[in-house]
Amino acid sequence: MKFQFIEAQRDEFPVLRLCQVLGVSRSGYYAWRNRPPSAREMANQELYQQIQGVYQGSHQTYGSPRIYQALKQEQVACSENRVARLMRRHGLQALQARRYRTTTKRTPGVRAAPNLLQRDFSATRPNEKWVADITYIRTAEGWLYLAVVLDLYSRRVVGWALAERLTQELPLRALHMALRQRQGAQGLLHHSDQGSQYTAEAYRQLLTDWGIRISMNGAGTWYDNAAMESFFGTLKSEWVYRQTYQTRAQARTDIFYYIEAFYNRQRLHSAIDYCSPEAYERRYYQGVTFT
Repeated sequence: MKFQFIEAQRDEFPVLRLCQVLGVSRSGYYAWRNRPPSAREMANQELYQQIQGVYQGSHQTYGSPRIYQALKQEQVACSENRVARLMRRHGLQALQARRYRTTTKRTPGVRAAPNLLQRDFSATRPNEKWVADITYIRTAEGWLYLAVVLDLYSRRVVGWALAERLTQELPLRALHMALRQRQGAQGLLHHSDQGSQYTAEAYRQLLTDWGIRISMNGAGTWYDNAAMESFFGTLKSEWVYRQTYQTRAQARTDIFYYIEAFYNRQRLHSAIDYCSPEAYERRYYQGVTFT
């Protein structure tokens, strides 16, 4: 490890000085440097290249657990500890999350639906439980609002919409998209907060027309919709907070890519056996069982 440290710092400090500080001989360092790499070192170099490929392919959002799972799916022989060790050695780490705040504005006098979900975020099939919410994206031109409908079985975004203003129309567009894509389902449960957009007559009537049961958070209890908050947290920490959007159009394009190209189709999700949402649903319809 001392020789490796010297190798990493030799462009910044004289080799002789580094050897003196670390208590090793200069001849020993050069003997180590000229020695051909061992089979283990060559294997580590090859594995690191594969790790780096997955890391960059995830847009630097994967830590060692997800990178290990991705390599495992590609039948690369390695352990999670080895992946973590090589990532530490080369300074690779997932981008850290940053906390964000959400706001819900209730309409006085409007009666909310009961909480039928009861914080049970599990589901046995697609289109059994959907959760919905709205968040906001900062741009240099002003706020951009994002409404999302998420299927709890696969954590797939099945409907979403963006708008410059927070109106009752915004979540309706996301819900229409979800209904078009999924064609509803008998006994489907839709859960949201008590925001005015979700207690609006038009929104609740659309759910009723499709025979969808309505469930809402308790007052002031955001964790009743924790799965949705988790998605927004992932979106913000992995993607949005890394960008500086000069225009709303730029933000729209970037968020489209994240949801449709990366999150739904590529990103490995720890809650669904380290599959992407699309792959997890495909395995369901193919009758593949999980162990």
